[in-house]
Amino acid sequence: MSRIIFESSPLYLFVCLAFSAGVAVLLYRSKSPWSKNINRLLLAFRFVLLFLLTLLLLGPIIKQIDNFFDKPVIVVVQDNSGSMQEVMDSTRLNAIAASVRQLGQALEEKEYEVEIRGLIDSKGGSDFTKTLKAISADYENRKIASTVLITDGIYNEGLSPLYSTFNFPVFTVGVGDTVERTDIVIKNILANKIAYEGNRFPLLLSFQATGFENKEVQVKLLHKGKEVESKKVLVKNENFTQVEFQPVATEQGIQRYEAIISPQSSEWNTSNNRATVFVEVVAGKKKILAVASAPHPDIKALRAVIDENANYDFTLYIPGVIEADITKLQQEADVILLFQAPDARGRNRALFQQLMKTKASLFFVLGEQTDWAELKRGNIVSFEALPRQYDDVTPSVNNSFSLFSLSEEVATTFNNFPPASVPFVKMAMNPSATPLLFQKVGSVVTDKSLLYIDSQEERKIAVMQGEGLWRWRLHEFARTENTEAFDEVFGKLLQYLATTDDRRKFRCYPVKQEFLDTEQVQLETQVYNEIFESIYGNTIDIELTDEAGKRTNYSYTTSAGNTRYTIGVLPEGVYRYKASTTLQEREEVRGEFLVVKQQLELQNLTADFNLLRKLASQTGGAFYKMDDWESLQNQLTQKEAVASIHSEEILNSLINLKWIFFLLLALVGTEWLVRKYSGGY
Repeated sequence: MSRIIFESSPLYLFVCLAFSAGVAVLLYRSKSPWSKNINRLLLAFRFVLLFLLTLLLLGPIIKQIDNFFDKPVIVVVQDNSGSMQEVMDSTRLNAIAASVRQLGQALEEKEYEVEIRGLIDSKGGSDFTKTLKAISADYENRKIASTVLITDGIYNEGLSPLYSTFNFPVFTVGVGDTVERTDIVIKNILANKIAYEGNRFPLLLSFQATGFENKEVQVKLLHKGKEVESKKVLVKNENFTQVEFQPVATEQGIQRYEAIISPQSSEWNTSNNRATVFVEVVAGKKKILAVASAPHPDIKALRAVIDENANYDFTLYIPGVIEADITKLQQEADVILLFQAPDARGRNRALFQQLMKTKASLFFVLGEQTDWAELKRGNIVSFEALPRQYDDVTPSVNNSFSLFSLSEEVATTFNNFPPASVPFVKMAMNPSATPLLFQKVGSVVTDKSLLYIDSQEERKIAVMQGEGLWRWRLHEFARTENTEAFDEVFGKLLQYLATTDDRRKFRCYPVKQEFLDTEQVQLETQVYNEIFESIYGNTIDIELTDEAGKRTNYSYTTSAGNTRYTIGVLPEGVYRYKASTTLQEREEVRGEFLVVKQQLELQNLTADFNLLRKLASQTGGAFYKMDDWESLQNQLTQKEAVASIHSEEILNSLINLKWIFFLLLALVGTEWLVRKYSGGY
């Protein structure tokens, strides 16, 4: 349906008609060399031409309304998950697929639009909610008459569909066996992601046994195919049974541990009697050495933070009070805490000079007993005159600090802390230093740092310019019954100091440490020049070794938009890689990653028709068993398909139409040809 609308009053059409007629009559009223009939024809051509031209000056717009008819949609979802394929043979699956195609043809004859799709596979499991929400999103502007879900009702990913709402009825078709059979299922296997070489670590196995009450089952733990531990466990009921192992971490790297429950003669499904967990075994903990001239409560405050992290090994050395093998410790330490050391009495001055020669990160907590002159000679602090007096200041968090992130609550908590004692002297930081805490006097935040972080010759240094940390921790606990803010700041500070910066010019690493056996394995490559600018065009050689010792070689060249290499999908296991390239000399990087197998679909093979009944009832659909397929087809095909209509309005200026241009050209050309042919000029 189309009509013409005008930007100005339609009354101007009469003006256009009068003007066009007047001009045409004036032009063709005089005598001419052609006949009267030709003269009338030429007058008509000129009148139409002038009328169209003046009409276009009025800016007419064609308003066109097009109506579109959309067929109602019926989506048929056929569960293609592992649980379906495990309990049903190919003949039954093919029969279901044939029934689905027959239903689709019958619905299309009734003027329905039919789409057949599979269940969304999410991380190796079945996700009903994600599948149904995807249908709703795909047909957001269309009418979904209904959705048919053919499944065993077993979902193991995402939320239950009963807790979601859908804007279409769901007709569920139950397939599979609902009878619970005797079975042992490993539900979970837990272990620490990291274990230390030579230490025992806990590994907890949880399993559920149906039909084996008051019976003993044997559970084995294997490492590299060899039995590590074995236990006989009494199954008391059908609830979860837990078994704990304490294996010893004997080798560094990512290690595979496999738990196996010996299959029972009456078990229906034995594929879920086995589970795998991977543990990364590292050489040892980060070693933190604390050196002090005398006992101080600040030591205990920081030690409480360190003891909460199992990755730290803390040692305290106070000459004459707490002795230790300081020579060995200073060689092995990753971080050295110096509590008012070197001290003013000079008892650990020589030790301080030795510690400055190590590569360990340093954390200074200064105070009234500090030997400030020695620190200045060591280029740790800079000041105009030796401190003689001390002032009380409160901490204020630097909002622009970016070396590591802090939660929003930290700043509020630190603003309420009691004062710390700092030297009343003008001190200067190195330009490379970054303040973490500023000094606040009263309610005024100064530009003087209270705690700052610096780097000297690739060594990280933190300096706390005052003492009184113990008051902060006690104050926070008194107010909140926890020390979260204090522990967060100093815990992250110690973690930052203990982390070694990667200064290699060639790096190659997996985009993540753990891949599923259905994911593409990718390696990221970074190559730098002497000033650590990214460079490209290097040929990267990769050698990949699996657990069986099989080696596979790959090679690729980096470019500005191509720094990742996709190896592809790999089977479950631990993989070690060696990447190499040539810079000034041959550079080499080694590492490892693991590929894990998801067996969610094989843990439970008992169909859940109760879920399907509730889902159908909740959405306004109906539940059928596969044997009642004809009843479902009759119900769907008996309902008349009512198409939805939506209109589209199109506004187009008349002057933009191509045929108007050609019409005007034809009028001008025809008039000119007739005049020339009839002897006119």
